[in-house]
Amino acid sequence: MLAGAGSLAAGATLSFPTPAIAQGLRQLKMVTDWPEGSPGTYSNAVRLAQTVADATGGRIKIEVFAAGALVRPFETFDAVGAGVADMYHSAEYYWEKKSPAFNFFAAIPFGFTAEELFAWVKYGGGQELWDDLSGQFNIKPLFCAGLGTQMGGWFNKELTSLETFKGLRYRLPGLGAEVLRRLGATVVTLPGSEIVQALKSGAIDGSEWIGPWPDMALGLHKAAAYYYYPGWHEPGFSQTLGINKRVWESLDASDQRFIEAVAACEYARSLGEYNANNALWLRKLRDEGTA
Repeated sequence: MLAGAGSLAAGATLSFPTPAIAQGLRQLKMVTDWPEGSPGTYSNAVRLAQTVADATGGRIKIEVFAAGALVRPFETFDAVGAGVADMYHSAEYYWEKKSPAFNFFAAIPFGFTAEELFAWVKYGGGQELWDDLSGQFNIKPLFCAGLGTQMGGWFNKELTSLETFKGLRYRLPGLGAEVLRRLGATVVTLPGSEIVQALKSGAIDGSEWIGPWPDMALGLHKAAAYYYYPGWHEPGFSQTLGINKRVWESLDASDQRFIEAVAACEYARSLGEYNANNALWLRKLRDEGTA
């Protein structure tokens, strides 16, 4: 996918027709790591793009691509850094192999809540550290969604003690995965679209995703019998809008401030949406007899 990305990176921000540039029109591509139609992940990316288009009268349009539609899952960061795409909507702990510091901008076990994480990044010096980190990869990062406390996950067998984790095959990204590895589990990272089939086939014994609302939409309640909550691994999970640095710097200062404001608004909006819908869908899980 990234073959020849160097030449693409140089030309990605100059691909607009001359009349469009003259009129200040921008057509941007956003790649995501979320299954198409998934509530609270893909839907948030679409809503952010729609807000930008509506508020600018169509002057800035963002085309959203689900996981695998334009680039493969978990290749979104590299695609944006290379200029193959203009921005990504994803979670920073997926890039921990590039630097473990990325975990601090997604979720830390027993760490910040979503509100505390946002406060640190916006008002405690976190954004400056993040800009330095992501800038090394040609990316400008912004928080764009707060998902609150994640659930402990779905399992095909009951957990009775820490010993239960020995030999367990579990889907979990980030530093939480390292905790389980030290408990003897085998931990893998799978894109959301592959989790249900992996559970049904026995390729994994358990998986976390997000919370009752998006978990049921994904069909996890039909693939595993036991559900544990809340999760210790991600007390305040947040998602990121990562923008190719050259694209970001090509925007007027007013457009940069506007996109920052839209991303911050979506963070607050999504956090309220998750808290409200997770409560409703948790009741549905209980009514359906989930253990």
